[in-house]
Amino acid sequence: MTTVRREAFGRMPPEEGGGEVEKFVLQSDSVRVEILSFGCIITTLETKDRDGQFSDVVLGFDTLEGYTRKHPFFGAVVGRVANRIANGRFSLDGKEYQLFLNNGPNSLHGGAKGFDKVLWSAQVLPNGVRFFRLSPDGEEGYPGDLKVWVTYTLSGRELAINYQAQTSKTTPISLTNHAYFNLAGQGSRDVYDHEISIEADSYLPVDDTKIPTGEVAAVQGTGFDLRQPVELGKHLQKFHLDGFDHNFCLHQGQDRRLVARVFHPPTGRTMEVHTTQPGIQFYTGNNLDGSLKGKGAATYPKHSAFCLETQNWPDAVNKPHFPNVLLHPGEEYNHTTWLVFNTA
Repeated sequence: MTTVRREAFGRMPPEEGGGEVEKFVLQSDSVRVEILSFGCIITTLETKDRDGQFSDVVLGFDTLEGYTRKHPFFGAVVGRVANRIANGRFSLDGKEYQLFLNNGPNSLHGGAKGFDKVLWSAQVLPNGVRFFRLSPDGEEGYPGDLKVWVTYTLSGRELAINYQAQTSKTTPISLTNHAYFNLAGQGSRDVYDHEISIEADSYLPVDDTKIPTGEVAAVQGTGFDLRQPVELGKHLQKFHLDGFDHNFCLHQGQDRRLVARVFHPPTGRTMEVHTTQPGIQFYTGNNLDGSLKGKGAATYPKHSAFCLETQNWPDAVNKPHFPNVLLHPGEEYNHTTWLVFNTA
């Protein structure tokens, strides 16, 4: 049985339109999650350890002000296109589109004011909440009026996130949630003692601006072979890796499949990721530097969290051999990701 509560969380600054931001609390016997109407942000996700003790396992802020200031997309839904587009440019039907560059020479997670930085309208469901917004034609340089629905539902140990969209003009679209997890509890120093596995036979090598080179490389015999669980800290040392910020290529199909699993031996917490998406970006918080004050005055140093962002492959709009990232008028974009929390 899931209960859903809505409450006020704050007001947007006047220069941002001053709208009211609401918080939605979804609670089952084993998971409690709080989500904002601003950016569809997951601000809190509490789950049990093997002794039945709840801890909050996502990074974030105590107040709205934390989220309206610059931060690394904590808990937010990002779009229109998650991840990076090379030089912020792409061509469609003979027309070139230029996006805002907010990540070196590239456009990242939708641009200057992506889906993470806007208010969504909300509708309470029996076991969750559905958010809606219309992204107007030309917003952040993207073509077409795009109607977008993001639905969070909680049943027992499973949080489902469904993304749907329809467009008036052909547009690239790839939506994801950018939650940062630490199964020891947010504010814990690092994630080195987490064991991770990702069901992927290949990954995308990147250039020095994190854009895929176009090669689809086998993980076999490399530090990217996570098909069997590895202890993260030891694995990074063994392969002399500074961390992960890479897309892993998943077996494609429209069906739900288990794509990643994380286990934290000290607490017994496990998290499984199931999805219908073709890729998953594994990121180990390499750019966190301890400068942000998070919940309960916690600081978030490098490698103090991980992200498993289910999405299309980065820069797919410029790589014809990558999975199709274009949505055409009359079609529906519809993807779901399930996060399942357990103890072992």
